[in-house]
Amino acid sequence: MAARLLLLFIIAPIIELFLLVKIGGIIGVIPTIALVLLTALIGSQLVRRQGLGVMNRIRAAQARGEAPALPMLDGAALLLAGFFLLTPGFISDALGFVLLIPQLRRRLAKNLLSRFVILTPGGGGFGRGPFGGGADDGTIEGEYQRKSGRADGAHHDNRLDRDD
Repeated sequence: MAARLLLLFIIAPIIELFLLVKIGGIIGVIPTIALVLLTALIGSQLVRRQGLGVMNRIRAAQARGEAPALPMLDGAALLLAGFFLLTPGFISDALGFVLLIPQLRRRLAKNLLSRFVILTPGGGGFGRGPFGGGADDGTIEGEYQRKSGRADGAHHDNRLDRDD
C-alpha cells in the first residue's frame, strides 16, 4: 500500500506537468495559466457554497440527535475536492469538479459507511435514540453481592457503592 501511494505521489505530478506543458504548447502559456487560475477560483467558490450547505446538514442532524456521519463524509469529500481544485493541473481539476457533484459524493459516502460500524455514545447502533442508544439497548443496571464461603466465617459486603 505504501509503495502504491509513493508511486502515486511521484507519477501524478509528472503527468500533471506533462499535460500543462502540452496544453501550454497548444494554447499558449498565458491562457494555460489563466485557465488553471480560473478553475481554482470557480472551484473554491463552489466548494465554499456547497460546504455551507453541508455544515447546515451536520447541525440539523445533531439537532435531531442523529449521528451526522453522512454529512461529515460529504464534507470530507468537499475538502478533498477543494484540495484537488487548488492544486495546479488539469487532472486534479477534473477530479475536484467530479467531487463537486452532490449525488456522487453521497453515493461514495454511503459506500464508505456500509464498510464501517458506527459506534455512538449511547452504546447502540446508528440512528437509535438521541445518541444512538434507546430504551431497548440491552443494558441492564443493577447491583450485586458476592457471597463467599470463607472458613473464618467472616462476611464481606462486596456491594458496589454508587454515587448517584
